[in-house]
Amino acid sequence: MNRSTVTALAVSSALALALTACGGEDGGDAGGDAGGGATGGEAGGLTGTGTGEDCTIEEPVPVGAALSLTGAAASYGESQQKGLELAAAELAEVGGVTYDLVIEDDQTDPRQGITVFEQLTEDSSVVIGPTLSNGAFQAQPIAQEAGVPVLAISNTAAGITAQGDYIFRVSLTEAQVIPQTVAKATEVYGLEDVVVMYSNDDAFTESGYEVFSSALEEEGVTVSETLTFSKADTDFRALLTEAKAAEPDALVVSGLIEAAIPLVTQARELGIDVPIIGGNGFNNPKLMADGGDAAEGVVVGAAWNSSSEGELNTAFLEAFEAEHGAQPDQFAAQAYTGLKVIDAAVRAGCSGEREDIKAGLAGIADVDTVLGTLSINAERDAEHEAVVQVVENGSFTVLD
Repeated sequence: MNRSTVTALAVSSALALALTACGGEDGGDAGGDAGGGATGGEAGGLTGTGTGEDCTIEEPVPVGAALSLTGAAASYGESQQKGLELAAAELAEVGGVTYDLVIEDDQTDPRQGITVFEQLTEDSSVVIGPTLSNGAFQAQPIAQEAGVPVLAISNTAAGITAQGDYIFRVSLTEAQVIPQTVAKATEVYGLEDVVVMYSNDDAFTESGYEVFSSALEEEGVTVSETLTFSKADTDFRALLTEAKAAEPDALVVSGLIEAAIPLVTQARELGIDVPIIGGNGFNNPKLMADGGDAAEGVVVGAAWNSSSEGELNTAFLEAFEAEHGAQPDQFAAQAYTGLKVIDAAVRAGCSGEREDIKAGLAGIADVDTVLGTLSINAERDAEHEAVVQVVENGSFTVLD
């Protein structure tokens, strides 16, 4: 368990002003202690006075986070932990609201994720995570039933927020990012025929495959072969040999980073020099760090890029590098944004009660964040501009 109490800082006065009134849906279908805070806190406990930067709440607002700190998705979860901790450090700079932040490891195991969510929903006013969509589908119903808001910070599969009216996310869906990626890659590389590869035993990668298929059809690109693998696979030579024989204009892959690195490396070793277009699972600095030259030319759609303009993003990059000696990735940026958005939701109604946080999250509109100008729509999904990246000289750059 990683527990820290932090003092809240409004993301900015502009962010607070951008929030709509704190009205929202009432209790919905959730059971449990849906009407109160994490411990059924009385007014004067988790309910404060003032609003925005002037909000003061007597008791710490309990926030839980379920992250994959070990297991196959550990590289994502570790980045998320760094993003949350950086946001927490910044939130500690002014007074008024404090957060009791508890981070738990779901071990990249949906069963452990359920256990973690059972623990966190007992004591939290809001829960962040899990890291992967596969785990989210299993764990989120627990929070929905308990009436505890959930903020997904990296889940991109379709149907995440459809699980209930307490489920929100700041991460863009694959359906929002992939079509832009395919359209840009088709324009830049003149794609006509591709081979698609995907992991067919993971909800996130399967969702990505479905969106890739639709987007390719929309762009008039022929799929000559569709090849499947397991998320645990590390040897792709047989599949890649089959893909090479099809002489495609590009490989299109929906897989996690643990598959992406060996797949890209082995593809280049086999002489496949066409563009490789990856889903959100490829969006990780480990691709370049471990893949080296093989990662050059890989195209990835993203919710965030380090070269994105804006004062908030510039400050985030500087602070993260000062703390960790390296640039953040998208997962760190989304986690950082998630905690800041929760703080904005709490301050909108000056309340750490579950129902008030739910209403505050529903009111997020045109908020300036490191991800760009962000809103949460009626389906509780995030809306902001996506970016298409390509690896050049060992870094993600915007594909022009």
